[in-house]
Amino acid sequence: MMFAAAARQAAHIAAAGLGWRPAEFWAATPAELITALGLDAAPAAGPADTQKLAALMEAYPDA
Repeated sequence: MMFAAAARQAAHIAAAGLGWRPAEFWAATPAELITALGLDAAPAAGPADTQKLAALMEAYPDA
């Protein structure tokens, strides 16, 4: 994909998904765009099983 096409697609995603105007998109760094879109978040580990939950409760008891 050429840079212009990729930039146009990223600008569309930022506008549609984040409500950013063109000036806000072009002023943002790639890292800011990634963070704003939530692409830097670690995937969820899934639900904790009973043993994991018990271990967490023991490690971090309520005061």
